[in-house]
Amino acid sequence: MPTWIDVHAHFTPPTTPEQRHELWLAQRAADFLAPEPYEWTPHRALAAMEANGIATQLLSYVPQSHEAIRTGNDYGATLSRRDPDRFRLLTALPTDDPRACLAEIGRSGDLGAAGFAVSTTYRGVPLGDPRLDAVWGELDRRRAAVFVHPDTSIPSRMGVATPLIEVTFETTRVVLDMLYRRVFLRFPHIRFVLAHCGGALPALSGRIALIGTRSWVRNEAAVSSEELLEQMSGLYLDTAASGTGANLAAALEMTTHQHLVYGGDSGVPCTDDNSVADNLAALHKSVHLSGPQLDEVAARAGELFQG
Repeated sequence: MPTWIDVHAHFTPPTTPEQRHELWLAQRAADFLAPEPYEWTPHRALAAMEANGIATQLLSYVPQSHEAIRTGNDYGATLSRRDPDRFRLLTALPTDDPRACLAEIGRSGDLGAAGFAVSTTYRGVPLGDPRLDAVWGELDRRRAAVFVHPDTSIPSRMGVATPLIEVTFETTRVVLDMLYRRVFLRFPHIRFVLAHCGGALPALSGRIALIGTRSWVRNEAAVSSEELLEQMSGLYLDTAASGTGANLAAALEMTTHQHLVYGGDSGVPCTDDNSVADNLAALHKSVHLSGPQLDEVAARAGELFQG
């Protein structure tokens, strides 16, 4: 039996009923029509893991303030110390402030973290911003694994909840900017894992390589088509809500099965237990992955994120 390790597992420090209700109202006002307020608890997470055969979750939480990030990292470390076989922390980084990022990276050893988690855009600053070069340099030196999740604060459009498709385009835009800035070439020892199978990037990867270096495209670093392909193929992609044939086919056109990582996207109201189970069932039925290959995907997060 494979060991399923989930790279994409959200958590939240304890909240009050009033805080959860306020967040729920804000979500509904933004077209996210969750039927009731959501509460994350370790007990609830463990029950869902048992139901779906998940051995370990790599926990991530990237809130919109530096204080909340530090508090969340501390709480996640507590969960990991309490039950290290089931929960491991990914240290969240406040990527609008390089100095604050480096401080949290420095704390990661004391936190017992397995790796790092970042948002594609944090308080208006995308991951390709040149000010983050010092951060990438330190993570490259550490040969770190970094989980990249889209910014969920982006607004909904045309009445469609942000988690359905907007998050996938957010990932694609920010990663495209990083491609043109040669981030993945300049810091080759960082293992970047993109949530939601890289969003729309795999489906657009051929288009990007084919016409992404034409004269009408801003390309100040003179990245070649071959370098675009090289960077994209080196990225890792999680399988969150992406176990169906179309998603996997596009992912395997851009990279190989060795760069697929199991992700469930649990711990948030947009992913219920049935969603996780349905995605796992799709992965098991996939014609794009053999049984041994799927076993590798199931365990890969444990190989990448070792602290």
